[in-house]
Formats: sequence, C-alpha cells, structure tokens
Amino acid sequence: MSGRRGCVRPRANHERSVIDAALLATTYRTHLCGALGLSDVGAMVCLGGWVHRTRDLGGLAFVDVRDRAGIVQVSFDPRNCAPEVCAAAASLGNETVVLVTGEVVARPVAMRNPELATGDVEVRATGLSVVGPAAVPAIPVARARGENLPAEELRLRHRYLDLRRPELQENIILRHRLMQATRQYLSGRGFFEIETPILTKPTPEGARDYLVPSRVHPAEFYALPQSPQLYKQLLMVAGFDRYFQIARCFRDEDLRQDRQPEFTQIDIEASFVAREDIIALTEGLVAALWREAGQDVPERFPRLTYAAAMERYGSDRPDLRYDLELFDASETFRGADFGITRSALEQGGRVRGLRVPAGASLSRKQIDDVEAEAKKAGALGLLRLKLVNAALEGPVAKYLSQAAAAQLGLREGDLALFVAGPDRISNPALDRVRQEVARRMKLVSEQPRFLWVTDFPLFERDPSGVLGAVHHPFTAPMVEDIPLLDTAPERARAQAYDVIFNGTELGGGSIRINDPSLQSRIFALLGIDEAAAQARFGFLLEGLRGGAPPHGGIALGFDRIAMKLAGASSLRDVIAFPKTTAARALFEGAPSPVPPEDLADLHIEVRNGRA
Repeated sequence: MSGRRGCVRPRANHERSVIDAALLATTYRTHLCGALGLSDVGAMVCLGGWVHRTRDLGGLAFVDVRDRAGIVQVSFDPRNCAPEVCAAAASLGNETVVLVTGEVVARPVAMRNPELATGDVEVRATGLSVVGPAAVPAIPVARARGENLPAEELRLRHRYLDLRRPELQENIILRHRLMQATRQYLSGRGFFEIETPILTKPTPEGARDYLVPSRVHPAEFYALPQSPQLYKQLLMVAGFDRYFQIARCFRDEDLRQDRQPEFTQIDIEASFVAREDIIALTEGLVAALWREAGQDVPERFPRLTYAAAMERYGSDRPDLRYDLELFDASETFRGADFGITRSALEQGGRVRGLRVPAGASLSRKQIDDVEAEAKKAGALGLLRLKLVNAALEGPVAKYLSQAAAAQLGLREGDLALFVAGPDRISNPALDRVRQEVARRMKLVSEQPRFLWVTDFPLFERDPSGVLGAVHHPFTAPMVEDIPLLDTAPERARAQAYDVIFNGTELGGGSIRINDPSLQSRIFALLGIDEAAAQARFGFLLEGLRGGAPPHGGIALGFDRIAMKLAGASSLRDVIAFPKTTAARALFEGAPSPVPPEDLADLHIEVRNGRA
C-alpha cells in the first residue's frame, strides 16, 4: 500500500457509516473534514485539521484540510471572509493545524473531484484560526500523482509525519476495525477475552526470549512471552472453556519483511474440541475479517496433508493461485549416464522438477536468474530441458532416450526444470523456482486462494540426528500414531494444522496434550529429562495432573492479516510504530544505552560493550 504512487484514492469513508457525526463533535469542531457530503450542503460547520496543501490563485485561496476521516477543500474568497483571513490562508504552511468555520456548498458538476470522498462539496470559509503552527515537515505528507515516497528509513525516522499519510491512516483504521470484528465474532460464540502475563518465565518455544532482569531478585530474569501457549492451556484446565486474546508476543530472532520482534496474534483456545471444531471456527473468523475489509471468501477451505503439499509443491505453505506442480522424474533419469543425476540417485536422492507450459520462451538470462534463486535455497543448480521442434534441448538432453519427452509429459514449447538431490534440498529450491517462474510467466491468478495444511510430522531430526518438535512440545500426536513413539517417532503425525492464504501462513494450531504422562513421554523423546521438564514446565505439568479436558486452538498472525487485507507490502505499513529489519525503532531511538547507575540497580555490569 505505501509503495503505491499517485494522489489520495477515493475513500470508503467509514466515519459516516459507522459513527454518528454528533458523537464526534467537540468544543472545537462540529464535523469531520472527510465525512462531509452533499447531504451537508447548507450546514454551517466548524472543522479542525491539518493543512494538506494550499493553492493561491491571486486573492482566492484553496486549502485542503485533512483529519482522520479524509480531506475536504476549503475556499477562502474575499466575498465571504475578511481580507486578512484570505491572506492568512494563502500563507499557510503544510501540516499546520487549523480551525475553520464556514458553509458547506456543492461544487459545480464540472469542478467535482471523483478522487476524494468529499469531492462533490467544498467549505466556503468565513473564519480561520491557526492553533498548531508547524515547522517545515522533514518529509512530505501530500504527494503529487506519480511522486515516489521518501526512503523508508527516513519515513520511519519521522514516523509521526508518515502516519499522517492517508494510506497509512487507512491501514491503521482498518486494523482497528479488524480487531473489533475479531472481538465481536469470538464473543458472540461464547469466548472470554482474558489477558495473560507479559512478564513470565523463560521457556523454549523455537526462538530466543527477550529477557528482563529483576531488580528485586538479583541474577533472576523474566521473559517476554513468545506466545501465551502455556497460560491458555492452564485456562482450559481452570475451566474457562473458550478463551481468546489479541495478544502481544515477542521473539528475539533475525527479522525479514514479514516479521517484527514484537507482534500481535489472535490467540484462541477451547475445551472439548477436536480438529474439525477449530477449523470450522477459524474459517468463520477469517470470513468475518475478510468481509470487514469488503472481500468474500469461500465457505470452506480446501485441504492438503503436509506430505502431499511437500510432494506436489515443495512447501508446507504453497500458493495455489497457479498450477505448477512438482513431479518425480527419477525413473526417466535413472539410466542416464549423467554424473549429477547418477550421483544423486545412488545416494538415495531423487530428481524432481516442474513443467512450465510455453516456458521455452524464457531467455537464457531469465532462466539463469531463476537458477540463482534455486541456489539461494540450497540447490547446487538447475537441470534444464525444453522441447523445441519435437526435440529435447539442454545440457542433459543427450543423456536421455527419445522417449524422455513423453515420459516427462513435455509438449512443444514446454520447459522443464529439475533439482537432483535429497528432498531437504530439492523441496525449498523447487518451491523458490515455482514462485519465480510463476511471477516471470505472469501465471499468478488474481483470485485469492485459502488452504489448510494438516497432518504435520510431530518431530523432525536435525542434521546431527537429534529429535525436535516441529511445532512445539505440547502438540498431541495422532491417536493412531502413538505406538510409533516407541519405534519410529519421526514417523508420528501431529494433530496440527496451518491456514494458508496465497502462499502465506496466516496461522497455525493444534490439539494439545492433556494427559500428563503422555506429555512427560514427549519431553523425554525431545531429550528433556524429568528434572529439566519440572524446572521449565512444572507449572503446566502440575495443572495437567489436576485434571485437564481435551483442548486445542490456533494462533493467527494479526499483523499479517491486516497487511494482506490492506494490500500492503510490509508489516511495517500496518503497525503504528514498527521496528526496522535490524530491530531498531528509528523514531524513538531504541534500543539505547542505559546509565551505569540504572544497570547497577539491576545487578548488571557492562564490560567491553557486553552485559
């Protein structure tokens, strides 16, 4: 959204439809600027807002005044107001805060502005007061058509100005409306909104904790929560059978475009539920949020198991807006005397790839660029084949039989791209290739696609063979897979599920373990002995031993949902005061050094720049 060029686009003007204008009247204003329309013609109004831009036509001045609801044009004509008022209007600087009195009049039809919600009217001013003089703004708020935004770092440094931009104002207002829709939907289904602690106990949940030193307990620390996971499970144990929270969460991890060190999630937990209950509830909530943003969603979302998603798309969050699917070409290459494929197959790997209809039209340079993306994802390179004039072309073509084209399903003008190796290499590489080819070939449909991915593995092994939890150690295994915990735990599936939108994970959840003996068994498989389990999760185990109902839930990334529905390209465009990718707050100047005396109170000493 913030990267979009041009003037202010027409606004939906939710101020008029949602809030009675009389409730927004104050001592200083009777109406909102952006809420005026033809129904207000003839009304005398008092407005308060910021000067968006001015135009002096030699005695006649026009000032666009902006507030939370949008922009209205105000005319200062010597026939309607004192000369000194007109002169003051002509000299106004951008972003000055003014009070304006005047009459709402209809613009002549030929002079109406369809790009503004208030474009059918203007305010014919009779009075003007400057109540908030402004210095020349460090960055512009108003932009001409086609004018680029200032650099993002500069905008973040002057965030209070950037937040005045109508696009960001709309994003933040949309975020508010999505929050209210969430509360309305869940409260209407018997959920209680319950807050959980921000200062809590450090627990490993997949990322580093932010630690907070205790002044009154030397050498002891709180942690900021990565999620309310343990607390919401304890609320189920306590008998609050339907809980939700629009929760603040914190993770000390490397950032990227769609991550922030502090973020917001819609956290949901319920008792006496199975997977289907949570999926149905989530589909209803997502539909309510999309409706709030003026968009429709299908009644039910399609599903793929984790195994099918990885085999067909190389990803557990595939984008289904285009049809490129992976396939196994190992048998076609098995007899080929080509070193790369022969070595991969001999070591237990596979040759997998995708067909690109009409892909032979891609240039060598374009395919090289696609290959560079595959290499970034871990592949050593891409094998290329294309069918041109009924003959295979490409470095590996001479090693294949005449029947290879038919075996690979290639048609005239098609391109095939392959990665040879183990699935842990080919999956991420081909996922990247799939995305890049779809973008370059313009295959991405504008029709949004939702998806559930289910039946995730319960565990995964790292390169050293150590078992780890795919989601978190509180996820329940499939009941039929519990015997595998003793024989082949890496084959056990989890009662876990993720909801995907256009290739982005909106959220994930699971049915939890409510049997304390099974929970202890999972801890043991993860290398967490009884003493360590007691130290880290003793309060959860104690709660489970007190009688825990079957329960489960889901957490949805609220920032991501707001970003998608706002059409923004970054989470930073839907968060009022975000951090950079280096986890810095440029406007506030955080993090920052702390005086030695304050550190001493916390029993911390900094040596050589390190605490």
